[in-house]
Amino acid sequence: MNLAEYIDYTNLKPTATETDIRQLCAEAYEYRFRTVCVPPSYVLYASDLLAETPIKVCTVIGFPLGYNSLPVKVTEAEKALEDGATELDMVMNLTRFKSMAYLSVREEISTLAGLAQSRGALLKVILETAYLDENEIRIACDLCAEAAPDFVKTSTGFAPVGAVVDHIRLIRSLLPASIQVKASGGIKTYEQAIAFIEAGATRLGTSSGVAIVQAAS
Repeated sequence: MNLAEYIDYTNLKPTATETDIRQLCAEAYEYRFRTVCVPPSYVLYASDLLAETPIKVCTVIGFPLGYNSLPVKVTEAEKALEDGATELDMVMNLTRFKSMAYLSVREEISTLAGLAQSRGALLKVILETAYLDENEIRIACDLCAEAAPDFVKTSTGFAPVGAVVDHIRLIRSLLPASIQVKASGGIKTYEQAIAFIEAGATRLGTSSGVAIVQAAS
């Protein structure tokens, strides 16, 4: 298994500097991670740094709370794609979801998925599972199955709890094979990474990518 291929190497800290992003990109290139995941304001910078490499640039939309309006999320996504992002991790609108405005949530996911896919990019929908019970996770996965993003993702890393192996198993069991699963939030060790992959994740969001792949060798 080439573990680096599973990793979105991430720095979404509110204090991330250009130096931090430069180091993130250099390490991503050295270890051949799948993507770097950076704040939206650094997408153009990271894209320029990685322009002659196979490393893709991922960013976040509606992050970290998800309650931006759909037009705002569309504008964010369009700018990120223009700046060079090829993967978008969008936080689902939890306020609308908790209000049971499910058609609105589905429309949001479908709209962003269509936008990303029309530009040759991927959309990952962050459910923020720390705030959902099992039944709500089932409903959210049903909405995603209808709206057809490329991935469903567990967490932002900013909620009280990040990725949970049982949630990955549940999400994987609920989604069609065409939608992949990303585990994110609190993944720091090689053992955790393997557990999430074995549970069904095909992508891992982590700021500990170097330590994880070094432990694998």
